Amino acid sequence: MPDRNMRDVYCEALMEAAEENRELVVLDADLMGANGLTPFKETFPDRFINVGVAEANMIGIAAGLSAMGKIPFASTFACFASRRVYDQFFISSNYARLKVNLTGSDPGITVTYNGGTHMTFEDIGIMRNTPELVIYEPADIVSLKSLVKQSVTLPNSTYMRLHRKDTNRLYDESDSFSFGKGKVLRDGKDIAILAVGFVMVPEALAAADILAEEGISAAVIDMFSIKPFDEELVLHYARSAGGIVVCENHQSETGLGGAVTFFLARHCPATVRTVGINGEFGEVGDLAFLKERFNLTAEHIAGTAKECLEAKE
Repeated sequence: MPDRNMRDVYCEALMEAAEENRELVVLDADLMGANGLTPFKETFPDRFINVGVAEANMIGIAAGLSAMGKIPFASTFACFASRRVYDQFFISSNYARLKVNLTGSDPGITVTYNGGTHMTFEDIGIMRNTPELVIYEPADIVSLKSLVKQSVTLPNSTYMRLHRKDTNRLYDESDSFSFGKGKVLRDGKDIAILAVGFVMVPEALAAADILAEEGISAAVIDMFSIKPFDEELVLHYARSAGGIVVCENHQSETGLGGAVTFFLARHCPATVRTVGINGEFGEVGDLAFLKERFNLTAEHIAGTAKECLEAKE
């Protein structure tokens, strides 16, 4: 697979899945070009619906299609996919035991110049309230393609956070991915860094390099499956390393950090620190500026890891 941006790979995954399953349909809220779905519309014009700027209506239509045996994928910006349509998604899709695959693009700081109104730091927290919903955030184009195609066969509704514009490649084509499991990118014995998504997984790997220069052995785990997350793997590192740092482009309290600390409090108390958003709104800037602004950098992760090590002693 040549290195293309993530929205192109998202569309390619949908097109390949549509070739294999004639029930797959795609809905979009007037962001077809922004979300890279133009090739799907051109290839499958009778299986693509642009509902216009009517996101809640899009979810109602998707639920109706699911009730008729279709497999809908609905896409819009993450701020609209979570805050604006939550009631429709909760009731019409999940509570009704129908299957709607909802994609929220440009989560957190990846929305950059669209600014604070569109900077979604709370979508994981909102969606985590939904029973049985599968939530995931691929960190690169390989895992993205694999997980989108796997989500076709899941019985549950899904919510995916999608960075659109750039390319990460962390994995080989031979790598496999499963919902409910994490991927150990680097093993370590002193501390474990759990990271999720396009922004934070590469920063976590860079942080592990910084720590290694100081003689600290840090494991790095890609927690692409946010709900369910890999409880067995978290328990393993809580017991073997004792210290855990959770990194996400989201409010730490309500995102993966909240889920992991709540889980460990019940099953295996450990020293946990978080790197994420701490009760702030978003603002305008490019990605590099926003990483620094909200302390989502390798240097900050490494510093937090050292604090965690000191605390567990």
